[in-house]
Amino acid sequence: MNEYFKAFERKMIAAGLVDHGTVTMGFLDDELVWNRTGGAEDLGRELFGRLSINSLMVGKPAEPYLSILRFLASRNPLAIHPRDCETRTFLHDLPVSVIFDPLAVSTILKKRKSAIIVDGTIVTFGTVSLEQAFVTFSSVCFSAFVKFFSDYLALHKKGVADREYRDVFHRVSEMLPGSVPVGTPLLKGPFTTEEQVIAAMDQAGKKTVEYRLVDSFFGNISFRLGETLYISQTGSSLDDLPGCIDPCSLTGRSCAAITASSELSAHLNVIAETGRSAILHGHPRFSVILSMDCDVADCDGGDACYVTCAHTRDVLGVPIVPGEVGTGPFGLCNTVPAALKHSPAAIVYGHGLFAVSDTDFNEAFRLLHSIENKCRDEYFRRVQYPGGRL
Repeated sequence: MNEYFKAFERKMIAAGLVDHGTVTMGFLDDELVWNRTGGAEDLGRELFGRLSINSLMVGKPAEPYLSILRFLASRNPLAIHPRDCETRTFLHDLPVSVIFDPLAVSTILKKRKSAIIVDGTIVTFGTVSLEQAFVTFSSVCFSAFVKFFSDYLALHKKGVADREYRDVFHRVSEMLPGSVPVGTPLLKGPFTTEEQVIAAMDQAGKKTVEYRLVDSFFGNISFRLGETLYISQTGSSLDDLPGCIDPCSLTGRSCAAITASSELSAHLNVIAETGRSAILHGHPRFSVILSMDCDVADCDGGDACYVTCAHTRDVLGVPIVPGEVGTGPFGLCNTVPAALKHSPAAIVYGHGLFAVSDTDFNEAFRLLHSIENKCRDEYFRRVQYPGGRL
């Protein structure tokens, strides 16, 4: 069990989510066990007694997330309301508790996946595994990051960002890590066997996570070999793909797609529309942030513009499209393929970036990496701030 805890802590540290020794994890099997003492065990024991859960994660995130969450919680004492797609579909909002109290926190967790304490502590849980708590912890950090920088950009453009926000923004921006070069190329195609395809997908997935171009498990990846599309399973982590890749027949002769990514239909339509073989989808943060920056005045789209935006928009020449996960009339299966037919990359409003390649994942990863770097530079240009740049 101790190694189980350590594996998650290593993963969170590598992702920049926590510092060593700052997160308390509990797991209930035959008995309740903890990864460390001197943490939040007392609170945790009461939460296990009040909730139908088998795992718990409590801790202060690493910077810059800690400063961001403390600031947002101080200004939103009931709940933080990010507008990104991940929050809309997975978290709904980020409830805040002014006290670190079992009753207050359990009341929140009976309705939501997480609770944020005003001091920046994140409390999450799992009903099946500790991985559920990890996914939520990661998603909270992502959503708070996107909201903080999105809101600041909007306020800056209106000239109404107050002194406190500016001070926190400057401090947080200086904490951002610098750019990392692409480095060693990925496996080169063309690929001719299933083994080669899976090895290439595994390598590209790991590199996407390593470069922090995706959070928790929300990215996906696929590759077409002949009449089969190999795609990551729903809920799989891009840095742990072996055993989590489904071969889906393009002719409909196989039912293997039952566990495939929820965006399988989008991948299938992209392949059909573009003739490309490799698709890589991540959630680069500044790409998501800029996709939500719009200067259209008197827009009648309201809060539904992320699904049905009628305006043609782009970021640095990369098209921005609306859409939601699924196969409905406004599903990504309809909006993304049309954009990728004319561009090797497209950003879904508030969601993430899709990139395509021909014979391997080198071009798709390069696009994911370079577009995010350019979006980050462009963001700081728009807020006229020289710090925090690559």
